[in-house]
Order: sequence, then C-alpha cells, then structure tokens
Amino acid sequence: MSSITPEQQAISLIERKGSYTESEVEQVFNALKPLPSAEFMFGSWNGGVIETGHPGGKALKETEWAGREVRGIDDVDPIICVDDENERHWNEGWGHASLREMVFRAKASIALIYDDYPICEHLRYVSEDLVMEAMDAPKMMPFNSILYTYLIRRK
Repeated sequence: MSSITPEQQAISLIERKGSYTESEVEQVFNALKPLPSAEFMFGSWNGGVIETGHPGGKALKETEWAGREVRGIDDVDPIICVDDENERHWNEGWGHASLREMVFRAKASIALIYDDYPICEHLRYVSEDLVMEAMDAPKMMPFNSILYTYLIRRK
C-alpha cells in the first residue's frame, strides 16, 4: 500500500481546482517542508488561489493577480497583475515586500512580509518549481482565517 506524500496532496489540491475546507488545506500545508532558503524564491512566479471561500481569494482574482517578482531578499513585488493585453505589471498600491525566516505552526521557513501592510505569507516547499503559501493578515481580516495560495516558477 503506497501512501500519498504531502507534496502529492498539495499538487492534487492545486490541479483539481475544486473548493476545499480551510482545515483540509491547512492539514496539507502543515505537512509540507520548509523552503531551503530565501534565495530559493528569487525569480518570477505565477500565482493562483486555493479556493476555500476566503474573501481574500475573491479580492486577488478581481485584481487579476498573476503572481510575484522576487529580485532579492529585500526586493519583492508581492502583487503582480495582468492587464487587458495579458501583460504583467506591479500593483503599486500593495507596495513591496521582503523575505525573512519565521516560525509558523512550529516550523521555521521563509515568509513574505509586506512593507506597507500587516500581511505575512508563510511559504512551504512542494517542488523546485512549486510553493504553497498561507497568508496571515489578522489585522486586515475581521475573522480568524488564512488564505491559501500557490506559486509556480516561470520558466
């Protein structure tokens, strides 16, 4: 009998594009390994929302969120959107962000911390080209809930 790894479970959540409970996604996220380093995130990433009914997911879709650009530890454009011509551009309204090591749910890993907003996105490793995120923004959300997203490295 073969067991499904947390990485395989994360890929399944992302590929099926279904709607999940927050606790289902949380279980998978918590089982994933931390990122090897902040430098692992350097590059251009496409992003997507793991649907749990969190209102932040709807907000990201409405802004045409497409991913992130990570040029350095202190040089991150956290909200990259696409325009009508499908061109990627930085959404200045969300400012910039930095990468730092933080402990979240008993694991030290890399987190994306916004410069101008009380938002912290905790990152976990799925594969060399896939990362799962848990956005924690309790001062911006009137409820105790986490938005789950994913990033796919652009080639």
